[in-house]
Amino acid sequence: MEKIVEKTGKKLNGFLMLFILIVLIFIHIYLIYLAIVTEDTSILWFFIPLVLLLIMISSGFIVVQPNDSRVLILFGKYIGTVRNDGFWWVNPFTSRKQVSLRIRNFNSQKIKVNDLHGNPIEIGAIVVWRVIDSAKAVFDVENYEQFVDIQSETAIRQLASEFPYDVTDEAKPSLRGTPQEIAESLKRMLEQRLEVAGVEIIEARISHLAYAPEIAQAMLRRQQAQAVIAARTKIVEGAVGMVEMALKSLSEQNIVKLDEDKKATMVNNLLVALVSEADVHPVINTGTLYQ
Repeated sequence: MEKIVEKTGKKLNGFLMLFILIVLIFIHIYLIYLAIVTEDTSILWFFIPLVLLLIMISSGFIVVQPNDSRVLILFGKYIGTVRNDGFWWVNPFTSRKQVSLRIRNFNSQKIKVNDLHGNPIEIGAIVVWRVIDSAKAVFDVENYEQFVDIQSETAIRQLASEFPYDVTDEAKPSLRGTPQEIAESLKRMLEQRLEVAGVEIIEARISHLAYAPEIAQAMLRRQQAQAVIAARTKIVEGAVGMVEMALKSLSEQNIVKLDEDKKATMVNNLLVALVSEADVHPVINTGTLYQ
C-alpha cells in the first residue's frame, strides 16, 4: 500500500482571482453588446469559450477557516492540503474534502468489562484528540471519526483487563488507586492505535469507574472489611510501640522494678486500654499484684 504523506497544496489568492473573474464578466457583457450593435454573429465564437472559462474560475474558490483544512484530490490522486485560513482559489477540477483540525472530545459510554482479577466493572473514559495529518485521516482509514470512537472503546477494554480495580498493596498500580499512571497507559494505547489515522491524543483519563451492580454490595463489604483490618493493624502497631516505650522508660529511670509477671500484666492492661474501642474504666489496685 502506498504511503501517503501530507503536503501543501497549490493555491492562489482568492481576491486576485475574483478580480479577474469580474473583469471577464464585464468583457463577456461587452461582447454581447458588441454582437447586438454590429449584428456580427462571429463574435459568438468568443462568447461560448468565455462562458466555460467563467464557470471554471467561479468553481475554484474556497474559504478556509482557522483550524480547518481542505484535502485536494485531482482525478483520484492526492495533490495536497490547504491549511492556511483565508480566501483561496484552487484547481477547479479538484474535489475538496474538509477536515477539521480543531480539538475534540470523545466521551465513551459506560462499558462493562472484567478487570485483571476477573471482577465485572463499569468503566468510561474521556479522550481529547485532534487531527494532525489530514491526508492520513482521509486516505488511510474509511471514516476517521468512527475509527477514533471504535479504537477508543477497544483501548478502554484492553486497559481495564490489564489492571485490577483495586489492590491492598498501594505500591502496585490499579484502576482506582493510581489514576495518573492509568491515564498515561490509556494515552499510550490510543496513540499506538490512532497513529495510522493521523490523530494526536492530547489527553485521556477515566471518567467513570465502579463495580458492576451484581457484585457492588459484596465488593463494598470487602472494602469495608479491608479498611477495618488495616485500621486495626495500625492501632495494634501503635499500641505495641507505646507499651515498649513505657516499659523502656520505667526501666531506664528506675521508677519501679518489674518482674516478668508484672510486665505481662502491665502489657495486658496497656494493650486493653489502647486497643479497646469502648471507654476503659481503670481499677486502682492499692495492694500488690499478688493479692
